Amino acid sequence: MRSTVVLAILAGLLAIPAQAQEPASQPIFKLQEVMIPMRDGVKLQTVILTPADQHGPLPILFRRTPYGVPENPPQQMPASWKELAQDGYIFVIQNLRGRFKSEGVFDLTSHVDLTNPKSTNETTDAYDSIEWLVKNVPNNSGKVGMYGVSYDGLTTALALLHPHPALKAMSEQASPVDQWMNDDDHRYGALRESYNFEYAVMEQADKNSNTHFEFETYDTYQWYLDLGPLSNINAKYLHGKIPYWNSTIDHPDYDEFWKKEAWVRQLHASTVPNLNVAGFWDQEDPWGPWQIFRHAEEHDPDHTNFMIAGPWFHGQWQTPKADSIGLIPFAGHETAREFRENIEAPFFGYYLHGKGEKPKWQASTFQSGSNSWHTYAVWPPKEAQPTNLYLHADGTLSFTAPTAAESAKAYREYVSDPANPVPYRQRPISPTYPAGDWRTWEAADQRFVDGRPDVLSFVSAPLDHDITVTGPLAAALFASTSGTDSDFVVKLIDVYPDNAQKNSWAPEDGPKPGQFAQSLNGYELPIAMEVRRGRYLQSFETPHALAPNQPLEWNVPLRDHDHVFLKGHRIMVQIQSTWFPLIDRNPQKFVPSIYKAVASDFTSATQRIYCSPAMPSHVVLPVMH
Repeated sequence: MRSTVVLAILAGLLAIPAQAQEPASQPIFKLQEVMIPMRDGVKLQTVILTPADQHGPLPILFRRTPYGVPENPPQQMPASWKELAQDGYIFVIQNLRGRFKSEGVFDLTSHVDLTNPKSTNETTDAYDSIEWLVKNVPNNSGKVGMYGVSYDGLTTALALLHPHPALKAMSEQASPVDQWMNDDDHRYGALRESYNFEYAVMEQADKNSNTHFEFETYDTYQWYLDLGPLSNINAKYLHGKIPYWNSTIDHPDYDEFWKKEAWVRQLHASTVPNLNVAGFWDQEDPWGPWQIFRHAEEHDPDHTNFMIAGPWFHGQWQTPKADSIGLIPFAGHETAREFRENIEAPFFGYYLHGKGEKPKWQASTFQSGSNSWHTYAVWPPKEAQPTNLYLHADGTLSFTAPTAAESAKAYREYVSDPANPVPYRQRPISPTYPAGDWRTWEAADQRFVDGRPDVLSFVSAPLDHDITVTGPLAAALFASTSGTDSDFVVKLIDVYPDNAQKNSWAPEDGPKPGQFAQSLNGYELPIAMEVRRGRYLQSFETPHALAPNQPLEWNVPLRDHDHVFLKGHRIMVQIQSTWFPLIDRNPQKFVPSIYKAVASDFTSATQRIYCSPAMPSHVVLPVMH
């Protein structure tokens, strides 16, 4: 949920250019800092940036953040504001309660109780702030929009639960909605260990700063492995001083604590025109915007609920260009600029300025593979037909189901050892923050795990025609373990042909050592990756032990995508049982809480993936026809 893009925007607002420049004839904005009172008397630090050349009433664009507000007006227009600013807005940025100069206590959970009139939360704080702004900001039009990425997207989206009448439009971008089920901190109950720990420290170690945990070892894979059981984080490092980490450890299952945190369970209608934005390679919050979109769609008679998705890492659509992700180019498209210019700015222009037209589509995506923008009247499009792609015991993939003739060896197997887990990206693995390589790992070449005996690969023949998949993907594995608990990770991969072109562009996030000698020949591009934890196959609320060596069906959702597997490429599915330290190690022996497991609980297990007519493991692709 911590957005490197949000911090980069703030850095741009706060920074003085290193190189001497001609002084501007006049400032771009006038800055005013105020303390806005909430209903309980707590005051929130708020910065108001009014265009210096304002000549008439303007709408307010409001962003609420835990990351800090600018102290000085920007000397240059931030890239992410350029298109919006052309229409004219009063930009307002507010620190959440308990952060920096804002009073009160910062709570990383999203508990919203609208039944208690005395309760305060991010929903009521947004309401009270808008009430103050429309009454006190000079020369505002009485119309307010909210927007933001990541945590700022969350505080935007929470206003949907009880919007102020002046709130006329919003764009939640990469907002989390249910931290146990998906997004930042868990994936269907499997803990995102490194992210949860490092982010909790960053936001709760110091009220007045964004703190990075100091690792003794650069390769965090080794640090987390040497750490041992998760209980050692408090015992050796945090000593109970980080509230959110304590809550995570105290609530391993999907109990009332997490259900209350899952604020989207209260959303059942489109209450404010909303441009939901998601990245297909978002390494932090890829799931939340789709859930907000679907919950709002339950009642949307005025068709004010829209979905945008593109080939982006977390918040990349607010960078200057987004013409590539890692080594993957977008065929000359500057997708971030195109999004802001053709979608975001016109959306706010229509609802806040009354100019232009309302979008005629429900969803718009930048489709990877074909590298082209598409619009859809409904999502998923009716032309997408669920189509099974089957895993075969000889290691192949095909759209033909396993036959009886293949039943002589109806499975493949490997040994999963928690003492030697599969890394989630190539080692050494730098800390999540502040290094930049965390941003693009979901698009990284998966050949770094080739040759590991605990990773199974299933590969199709080269495709004789393009295959377009548009909509939700899923996997249905038939699998067993010799243990009593287990994880299975599924990766759907686009394998480039061996004659792919050499990389010859300069990625926006900067060159890496040796990068320009690399090529896309044989590149294994992940399209979708996810994990399921065995103890929660029966119930998310109550974990159950698995019966050793008993095959079960593991349903693994793989989220929504829009991608073309091009002619000559191959489709690959990889399966493994560890993904470290992104996902905490499953002991593979059932214990009441993995967070309280001891070293002796961790044991190797033999994992089997079945590929028979009776147990046909497969991936479900929404193939366009």
